[in-house]
Amino acid sequence: MTRQSILNIRHRELGSKLDGDMWNDMPLPWYYNSDPNDEVVAVRSTAGLYDISALNILRVSGPDACAVIDSICAIDVTKMKPGTARLAAEVDERAVICDDLMVIYDAPNQYRISHGGGSTQSHLRRAAEGRDVEWHQDFDVHMLSLQGPRAAAILQPHIGIDLAKLPYFAHVETQLFDRKIIISRGGYSGEQGFEVSCSASDAIALWDAILEAGKPLGIVPASWTSLELARIEAALLFYPFDMPERDVTPWEVNLDWMIDVDKPGDYIGKAALLNARGKERFKQAGVLVKHDGAVAAGSKIFIGKEQVGVVTSATFSRYLMQSLAMVHLKPTHTALGTKVEIHDASGTFSGTVTRTPFYDPQRVRTRVAA
Repeated sequence: MTRQSILNIRHRELGSKLDGDMWNDMPLPWYYNSDPNDEVVAVRSTAGLYDISALNILRVSGPDACAVIDSICAIDVTKMKPGTARLAAEVDERAVICDDLMVIYDAPNQYRISHGGGSTQSHLRRAAEGRDVEWHQDFDVHMLSLQGPRAAAILQPHIGIDLAKLPYFAHVETQLFDRKIIISRGGYSGEQGFEVSCSASDAIALWDAILEAGKPLGIVPASWTSLELARIEAALLFYPFDMPERDVTPWEVNLDWMIDVDKPGDYIGKAALLNARGKERFKQAGVLVKHDGAVAAGSKIFIGKEQVGVVTSATFSRYLMQSLAMVHLKPTHTALGTKVEIHDASGTFSGTVTRTPFYDPQRVRTRVAA
């Protein structure tokens, strides 16, 4: 069945046809009447509001909830504290990445899992067999993501907590515009931001209220195309599009920080994952391309006559005035300043391996005080 966001009425009013590619069985507002590049400028300078309700949100509860979740991912879930969340590597028995996974710890024996379109639910189903745990997908929940340096200023007068005291990747239940929500600090744009989890019945009212409150500060509703631009500028991975080889390990895409190597006990793929460390066939990297447009994902990368990599995601950033490519390169060719050639259908373009993220290389903006 096709899922539908309750906010589709607003997306259509903004010019979206909702007829492009779906994600997790939900039509997405890929474009509005506005220019996605202008939306990125707003996200970088003021704020942009996204509907990210297409995320899969699972609720997992019961005495064995922690143990079950711990058995499907590479972080030590037992060390998490209520009110926190962690991104976790999730692999199959071969150590191959099989989903995007965030573990959200709400209260003792109560968790949420946010995941993409991979294997999480099948892994969870098998792990839960015979255990004292219940889980289900929450089809009512809607997610609004407010991203940008003015995000806190927009929300603070209308929310029941001091946002300056909400740490990065923390969350709390409160009220926003007198409606019950869970607010978390984070996002997918490389900016300071907050994600608001609410019921479908409150989503339209909250969307409207946030946009109205943000008018004096320059807020814009932002499309998924602008989110794609922003996440590539921030060099954030998107499963499975940045894993085109289909047998990618976390070590090969710099996701070491999603793995607790000293985690006790077993989990799916543990032995293979630890054995794969140090055996990377390629590494995730970034290339600045000498081009006035975006090269195509899947384009081959050469040094001389040797193919040394492939483009996984690319865009032309009007904000940075650069053609950007997220790439996989042989480990021997990832040194900063390495010169490469990218061959796509429109021609051959020179490029230089550069530091990532392309925007905010030290990743300080996401963690700046609210």
